[in-house]
Amino acid sequence: MSSPDPQVRAARNLSTRSAARGPVVAVTGAASGVGELLTRRLVACEEIKQVIAIDERRGEIPEAQWHILDVRDPAIAEKLRGADVVVHLAVDLDLETDAAARTAYNVRGAQTVLTAAAAAGVHRVVLCTSAMVYGALPDNDIPLSEDAELRATAEATGVGDLLEIERLGRRAPRAHPGLNVTVVRPAVLVGGTDTALTRYFESPRLLVVAGSRPTWQFCHVEDLVSALEYAALEKADGEFAVGCDGWLEQEEVEELSGIRRMELPSAVALGAAARLHRIGLTPSPAGDLAYTMHPWVVSVGRLHDAGWRPRWTNEEVLAALLEEVQGRHTLAGRRLGRKDATAAGAAGATVALLGTAALVRRARKRRGL
Repeated sequence: MSSPDPQVRAARNLSTRSAARGPVVAVTGAASGVGELLTRRLVACEEIKQVIAIDERRGEIPEAQWHILDVRDPAIAEKLRGADVVVHLAVDLDLETDAAARTAYNVRGAQTVLTAAAAAGVHRVVLCTSAMVYGALPDNDIPLSEDAELRATAEATGVGDLLEIERLGRRAPRAHPGLNVTVVRPAVLVGGTDTALTRYFESPRLLVVAGSRPTWQFCHVEDLVSALEYAALEKADGEFAVGCDGWLEQEEVEELSGIRRMELPSAVALGAAARLHRIGLTPSPAGDLAYTMHPWVVSVGRLHDAGWRPRWTNEEVLAALLEEVQGRHTLAGRRLGRKDATAAGAAGATVALLGTAALVRRARKRRGL
């Protein structure tokens, strides 16, 4: 009798190993972004028995078991049967999405996944939010403890949604005994991402609000994915932050990036940002500026205690971000074409931020220029 085809033998070996391996992990939002990266990592992990991938379209990872549906559909409970852990990554934080529609999707999605997971007998749900939930405030400790009070408000893009998702996560174990919830809070996420904070580095000048003390802590998407794997394997639980060790002061960021600052009074910058957002000229509300003004760096001690270490430093992530955004041009958070950006220059950036040349002159007068 001839021996089986090598591919058949490989499949049999994989089946044998799977029977002895650990948890079945379901990932929502598995077809793109962080969800796709995590799904690829989990299917290659020998500590994972099986990966269930859930999204509104089928991704390109054949090793996963795919289910195509909206995470707000209660039918997701049936798709989660047999899963031990669910990592919920189907969250929309796109700057261009209508805010009301975004909130409806994010909150309903998290609520449905938590309820469905409990109904399906899942024992752990991993939620991914952001360190932004701590809030950016002038009196924040540097770094913040992971147990620090969540003092953010709903004034920045998506932060209100993330606070509500965390609230749902805290309530779920009380409503569904036996269900555990882990919350992962990355710092400024870099690597194929588009946020108000990554767009900050697309401007010809770095806006600095007078009297503020910006600090920067980054998280490369590769480090976030490895931290989520830790959570899926239950090597880390509870609520924990993920990011590079330490932080960069604004002066270090300017020196490393080679981008000069444009300093403006707080009232002028915040007032103009609010007006421009209100009339639809910029995607970011004024609340996003707080995260470029005040410290919100966080300790990553819990992951360290679990044996996890970031592969990236803040300096390396900043360099990667600058390379990624090269050629993009943003003024006041609004993307420009190359021709517009070339014509704009630093003076144009100021005009775009403040809305009118009169406000520029007023800002300069207040600074004594």
